[in-house]
Amino acid sequence: MKPLILVALLLATPLLAQQQPAAKPAAAKPAPIEVAWHDVTKWGVEGRGWGDQERKRWFDRLPAKAEGKVTPAVWSLSRDSAGMMVRFQTDAKSIHARYTLSKTNLAMPHMPATGVSGLDLYARNDKGEWRWVQVTRPNSAKVEAVIISDLAPGLREYAAYLPLYNGIESLEIGVPAGAKFEGLAPRTAKPVIFYGTSITHGACASRPGMVHTAILGRRLDRPVMNIGFSGNGRMDTAVGDLLTEIDAAVYVIDCLPNMQPADVTAKCVPLVKQLRAARPNTPIVLVEDRRFTNEWITPAKKKFHDDNHAALRAAYEQLKKEGVAKLHYIAGDHLYGDDTEGATDASHANDLGFMRQADIFEPVLRAALK
Repeated sequence: MKPLILVALLLATPLLAQQQPAAKPAAAKPAPIEVAWHDVTKWGVEGRGWGDQERKRWFDRLPAKAEGKVTPAVWSLSRDSAGMMVRFQTDAKSIHARYTLSKTNLAMPHMPATGVSGLDLYARNDKGEWRWVQVTRPNSAKVEAVIISDLAPGLREYAAYLPLYNGIESLEIGVPAGAKFEGLAPRTAKPVIFYGTSITHGACASRPGMVHTAILGRRLDRPVMNIGFSGNGRMDTAVGDLLTEIDAAVYVIDCLPNMQPADVTAKCVPLVKQLRAARPNTPIVLVEDRRFTNEWITPAKKKFHDDNHAALRAAYEQLKKEGVAKLHYIAGDHLYGDDTEGATDASHANDLGFMRQADIFEPVLRAALK
C-alpha cells in the first residue's frame, strides 16, 4: 500500500468511528402481569350431561357407566370435549388460558390445531350478540397462553368453546389480578342434543366455535350437547339409552354419513321409537346426509347418497303414518351449498359448509322449539 493512502486511511479512522451511531440501551422488559387463575370445574361447563360423580373424567361427554355398553370406539371418542362451552363475566383487559390436553396429537392432516385442540373465545357485544374474539394456537399438550390482550374497557360476558378432537384434563381461565371475574353457571334451559358423525363431532372446523352445533347454540341462545362420534354415529341403541336420560329440548339425529341404506332402514325407526317412548313430547329431527362436494364428477357417490336419502325418507314416512308426533326432517342436498366450496375434503365441512348447515338447520329447530 502506498504511504499516502495509508496515512489518509489512518487519519479518516477516528472520523469514521465518530460517525457510528451510539448503541441504544436495551429496552426494559415489561413487568410480568400477575394473573388470577379460575378453575372452570368450580362453576361448570355447558354441553356436558350427567353429574360430576357419574363420569370417569370431569370433561368426558358420556358417564362412566357408558364404558362397556357403547362400542370401544364411541367410548374413546366420547372423551373428547367437543361441544362444551364455559361462560364467565369479567372486565379484564386481557384473558388468559391454562389447560392440559389428554392427547399429544394436536392437529390432523385436514384440520388445524386451532380446531382440534384450541380454546375458542367469544363475547357478547353491547347489543347482546355473540361475537368472536380469539382462539388459542396450541403447540404442546400443556397450554398456557394469553388468549387476547388490549381489550376495550367494560364488563362483559364471554364464552370459551373447548377443543373438538382432543380431551381436557384441566382448564383454568386467567385474568389480571384485581380484575372483576365471575364464573357463570351452566344455563338451566333444556339443551338441543345433536347425535351424529365426524361432521357433528366438528370435522373440519378451523376452530371449535365454527361447528354448526355451536353456531346454532349462539343463534338460538340455548345450550347444546354435541354427541358426535367420528366414524361411529350409527343410530346405536346403547347411545339411544343414554340420550333418553337427558331431558332435551330437541333431539337431532344426523347419523347417515356413517351408515349404509340397509342400516338406515333397520335402525332409524327403532331409535325414534326408543326416544319417543322415553320422551313423549320431545321433538325429534331426522337429517339426511350431506352430498359430497365432488359428487358431480363421482357418480358412485351420488348413488350412495340417493339411496341413503331414500331410506331415511321411507323411515320418516313410516313413522308419520304410525302417528309419531313432533317429528321433523332436514333434506341433505344443499347442506354444504351448491357451488362445491363447502367441504375440506369433499366429505367434511369447512367453515363455510358449517355456516350453510346452520342456515338450513335453524328454521327447522326454531319450529321444533315452539
